[in-house]
Amino acid sequence: MASVSLESIKRKFNNVTAIEDITFDIPDGEFWVLVGPSGCGKSTILRTIAGLETATSGKLYIGDKLMNNVPARQRDVAMVFQNYALYPHMTVAENIAFGLRMRKIDPKVVQERVMTVARSLALEHLLERKPKQLSGGQQQRVALGRAIARQPQVFLLDEPLSNLDAQLRDDTRAELKELHQKLGITTVYVTHDQVEAMTLADQIVVLNRGRIQQIGEPQEIYAKPANRMVATFLGSPPMNILPAKYVAGGFAVDGQVLPVTAYMQDKLHLREGLEFDLGVRPESININEPQRRREHREEELGELVVEVKVVEPLGRETLIRASLPSSGVLVNVQVGADVRPRPGDRLTLEIDLGQLFVFDTATGDRLYPPSAP
Repeated sequence: MASVSLESIKRKFNNVTAIEDITFDIPDGEFWVLVGPSGCGKSTILRTIAGLETATSGKLYIGDKLMNNVPARQRDVAMVFQNYALYPHMTVAENIAFGLRMRKIDPKVVQERVMTVARSLALEHLLERKPKQLSGGQQQRVALGRAIARQPQVFLLDEPLSNLDAQLRDDTRAELKELHQKLGITTVYVTHDQVEAMTLADQIVVLNRGRIQQIGEPQEIYAKPANRMVATFLGSPPMNILPAKYVAGGFAVDGQVLPVTAYMQDKLHLREGLEFDLGVRPESININEPQRRREHREEELGELVVEVKVVEPLGRETLIRASLPSSGVLVNVQVGADVRPRPGDRLTLEIDLGQLFVFDTATGDRLYPPSAP
């Protein structure tokens, strides 16, 4: 096992820059997830670490060894692809053993490793089957087993669960996390699925348009997104973004006014006419019901009237998709399962001002809450 370090890595394809100024250090044994929308450069970074792409500039280290000119086969990394890449004419056992046999490892050692991996992945009863006789989840475990059997320094996973159905994806994700806790292999995992990123990662690297937007622990990034892109990408349903203009006493949103706390006023240096994007997560919104005892002081709450568009019962909770009456800006609200308004209803929403985010309209950078007290 080894650490992985990227220093100002850049990769260009002709006149197109796929990734630029990628710098981070993954400590030995940690599980890092690269996440972002399609085309953000996450797979290019993974392929550069693997040696399948050559960095245009910058330095790549595995452990303390510079890898820029080291061929992929000599990097001691194992990669699992989205399509599994199993050999259809080989059995499960032969697929798991393939990489070891290519390295001319002693057959007894190969057999021991195959059995050890098969037991850890619950594949013992499938060792004589061919890939076409396996389910998608079983094929995925075989691909993981082939990589694990090599006992690499670094484990690279490129959207390995994307072809599985929802329930199997959840089960396999839990198995993968348990497996990493057991083996402790340095792992770099690529996904566009923010749920996978939040549940698997020690650290998340959020990417957009070939650049790093933020690096941090999952809960830290969720609670303190660096910018609007990160805020709306991590979280399901995503954070609501409300265009606003500061007027005397508050933020004007769709002709309605959200009050400003004294602390917010002090940190933002607000002036009449300044425009912002306000961010509020669906779980930070309540429906105003007179009979419900308020848990916040009046100055910590703001109100917005919206029109219900769609109501989605989700079992233990209800997702309300509504819109601001004048602008039509969409607002998602997550409430208890017993709340069931009808499409067309007008609701008064209570906004927890203590959970309000303020972003720069032009750059998307987070202005509030401030980065430091």
